[in-house]
Amino acid sequence: MSTTTHTGMIINLGLPKSGTTTLARALRRAGLHTADHRIKPAQSQNTALHGAFVGDVMYRGFFRHGDPLEGLEEFRALTEISALKGEKSLWPQTDWALLDAIQAKHPDARFVASRRDAVLMSDSMQRWSNLGRERLPGATVPGLPFGYGARSSERVRWINGHYAALERYFAGATHFLSYDTAALDAPDLLSRFLDLDLPWWGRANSNPVRRVA
Repeated sequence: MSTTTHTGMIINLGLPKSGTTTLARALRRAGLHTADHRIKPAQSQNTALHGAFVGDVMYRGFFRHGDPLEGLEEFRALTEISALKGEKSLWPQTDWALLDAIQAKHPDARFVASRRDAVLMSDSMQRWSNLGRERLPGATVPGLPFGYGARSSERVRWINGHYAALERYFAGATHFLSYDTAALDAPDLLSRFLDLDLPWWGRANSNPVRRVA
């Protein structure tokens, strides 16, 4: 396997706390220029991208010229494309029209969906920077309207619904892979799907476990 066989964009459609940072680190270690959540100044000479949310850039290109990857051509992979900060609530991985546009404009793009057990993901969201306690229920999120998401049962239903919808949308597609980040065969599945050697796989950006004394 090599880093040159496939040259299309790799786009992760997983939700937050599904292993997006682990995927970003693995792809970077494999030599791919990767944007994860927000673009840092050191990642691009294009000052217009400095500090920009990946999801914002995708929607900008989509609504201006029908191309969600416009402006992101220098990157080989996008590993966290959602953003939830203040009034900004961006979830391109749930937008079927935007995904249709990517496939129409970039037929060589490949999609992956990082996931974990939904209960574990929900617990991570609850403990990660007020995501579950405040930000999700305080925002309008596709599949999780304003006021919902504070309870684990609501987040679990939303998480499971997202991945079920992706499976239906990409049913039979050879350019889509859903994988469990915690599975022992996850790096092998990704490596074969992307035709890419992955020299590193592990845990990145994990939450500390809070124990009650």
